[in-house]
Amino acid sequence: MLKYTTKRILYSIVILFFVMFLIYVLMYNMPMGYIETKARELASRPGATKSYAQWLHDLNAQYGMDKGVLAGYFVWLKNALTGNWGDSWAWTIPVTQEFHNTVWYSFILGLVSFIFEIIIAIPLGIRAARRQYSFTDYATTVVSMVCISMPTFFLATILKYVFSVKLGWFDLSGMQGRNYMNLSQMGKFLDVAKHFVLPAITLTVINIGSLMRYTRTNMLEVLNADYIRTARAKGVPEKQVINRHAFRNTLIPLVTMLGGSLPSLFAGALITETLFSIRGIGYASYTSMTQGDIPFIMFYLAFISILTLLGNLISDLLYAAVDPRVRLT
Repeated sequence: MLKYTTKRILYSIVILFFVMFLIYVLMYNMPMGYIETKARELASRPGATKSYAQWLHDLNAQYGMDKGVLAGYFVWLKNALTGNWGDSWAWTIPVTQEFHNTVWYSFILGLVSFIFEIIIAIPLGIRAARRQYSFTDYATTVVSMVCISMPTFFLATILKYVFSVKLGWFDLSGMQGRNYMNLSQMGKFLDVAKHFVLPAITLTVINIGSLMRYTRTNMLEVLNADYIRTARAKGVPEKQVINRHAFRNTLIPLVTMLGGSLPSLFAGALITETLFSIRGIGYASYTSMTQGDIPFIMFYLAFISILTLLGNLISDLLYAAVDPRVRLT
């Protein structure tokens, strides 16, 4: 297992090196107007000590834009590995500080929706597989397909219209109510939690469809296996057949799928956070993209790349942990 883990980590490092190079090439070929606009803005600020030409030279030197693609990449990579990602142009603070200020909101939102996704989707998928071609199975299939097909912005608009406009239970957007500063610590916590309800529902509904279908498909495959028929022929109670034999083997592909989705808890939900004005990492990245904030965009793309590789690594390791055939191979 240690040899397998070491090999997978080394593969991930090599892949990350080339992925970050592609990210830098993407930045290198972006229109120079973004850097020129930022240099002009810095030079025109009150009390500015540098001219436009000096700021332009400093910004190009900071990201190696004046050294060519290959040499500039190693300059940027060296700064990135030492934690120097520069200052965000949109948020006027260091990129890592803005990341720290926003990522935990995304993590909380993603974690809540992830927990509800597991609680709802897996039991419904198993129940649909156990009662194949029944009303429960057809209803579960229809619900899962609706959830998979429904656009995020459409569901968020419906939830806002019903629960915010018509019923008035929640605010349309934002993370704080009008009287937030006058509340106690517990009141502030509950106020923020209340603003996370609709975004969490949106993420949960959008994501449960695929997991529900995945669980049902794998459960049906296991229930049709020879050893399940043998267990039933021997008179093993149906409850024991499902819980001890079928469900444990259904967990093998489910564990790898869920393991791969764990890093996405930190990636943020760009569309959902933007629609509900949740100041998470997704909302910050969208705002940075619209304002040409190259430092934060570069950081976010590298961060997403690391999360993707980490998710694949976790999936492989979990699969090797639950399936001895992978370790033996």
